Amino acid sequence: MYLINQSNKTPLHLQLYAQIKKDIIDNYKVGDKLPSLRKLASVYNLSRTTVESAYSQLVVEGYIESYPKKGYIVEDINASVFKSNIKIEEVQDKKESFLYDFNPVALCKNNFPIKIWKRLFNKYIDESLDFGSYHNGQGEEGLRVQIAKYINKSRGVNCSANQIVIGCGFTHSMEVLAKLLDDRYTTLSIENPGYNMAKNAFLSHGYDIKKVSIDKHGIKVDELEKQNSRLVYVTPSHQYPTGVTMPVSNRYKLLAWADKNDGFIIEDDCDSELSYVNRPVPSLQGLDKSNRVIYIGTFSKSLSASFLRVSYMVLPKPLLEIYKNHYTRVFSTVPLMLQITLEKFISEGHWDKHLRKIRTINRKKHNLMKSLLEEKLGESVKIEAQGAGLAILINPNVAMNLSKLKTLAKKQRIKLYFAKDVCGGDWDAIRMGFAVFKEEELEPALEMFSRIWHEARE
Repeated sequence: MYLINQSNKTPLHLQLYAQIKKDIIDNYKVGDKLPSLRKLASVYNLSRTTVESAYSQLVVEGYIESYPKKGYIVEDINASVFKSNIKIEEVQDKKESFLYDFNPVALCKNNFPIKIWKRLFNKYIDESLDFGSYHNGQGEEGLRVQIAKYINKSRGVNCSANQIVIGCGFTHSMEVLAKLLDDRYTTLSIENPGYNMAKNAFLSHGYDIKKVSIDKHGIKVDELEKQNSRLVYVTPSHQYPTGVTMPVSNRYKLLAWADKNDGFIIEDDCDSELSYVNRPVPSLQGLDKSNRVIYIGTFSKSLSASFLRVSYMVLPKPLLEIYKNHYTRVFSTVPLMLQITLEKFISEGHWDKHLRKIRTINRKKHNLMKSLLEEKLGESVKIEAQGAGLAILINPNVAMNLSKLKTLAKKQRIKLYFAKDVCGGDWDAIRMGFAVFKEEELEPALEMFSRIWHEARE
């Protein structure tokens, strides 16, 4: 009997894999047959995909083998070696509990359209899922077609579905890109302050990183021109973390830089779909006439930051053939049914409805948090970034003992997010997430925060 904990952070297939492996080592004999995929899935109320993933890992590690018409058979692994040395313990999910967690990249779980998602998943699983074959490494064509239509309509991105590559989150897309470009480029310029996750992906592939200052117009192109770099990463719609929007004049200036230097611009269009005050400026990619922009987007901030790790990048045509040569034998990292469900979610109009709903909900929360910060903190705080995304950036306007603030926050079980932890640099800004809360939770959360804020003032 295996114990599957649905609430455990450890994925279900890894829980099952670990327990079957222990069972093989302790109890099975060479040649014994494991239960069929269908039977095990039925007994433990799991999807067949989950069971298949667990069995596949056991095949890779040599514990079992799959034989036509026989099923999964235990192999000779000299289990006595394992019995004397290995103790497999249940993974304990230890998660610190907070009364108020100002997570700047999380959504309120009540906002996920779970009923619609379940209905679409169940409707299409039988007719769409093919257990016997690998799938397009760029992602399912149907999803890529829907993304191409959406970003063209909403962001002015000009591309075909063939130029889109689906990935399992922003970091994965950046890793793929870093590997793709490392034959031609050795240096990446990034905004300062900027997003460390982007920087780290390229650092891990041996790139030199050069920082470029930003001002009220975004990245300083004049400063960029003085660097020996032909590759730059920018967040022009809602600069991370300052919230600056790059005006069209600076966008054309940046495009001219790329054209002149035979370079590429990596455009992370973060927060463009979550603008609460003004319409977002059209994408850099949409202004590009020379195939110099690599466009990056995700669904994480609008649908689910934890469950739906789906990103996409639009490759300029000159890079498309290079990508195909590099990744001929690479298969999609995003589960097929997740891709199909997302495709139908978009094509049947649920995505547009969800975006309108989430913008309305988040606009109310954004405005409420802004007014509460102004009311409770007054002139002791400067609001640096607002109007888009899932968080408001604040900076102390008075002398603050930040160490004391952190200590008080921990004592009161309040989770705070300091900008320098994800952007580097030596500044005191705090990213105050509002989307993660229910609307009625914001006032008590800000009331408690204001108490420790004033107590930490010097």
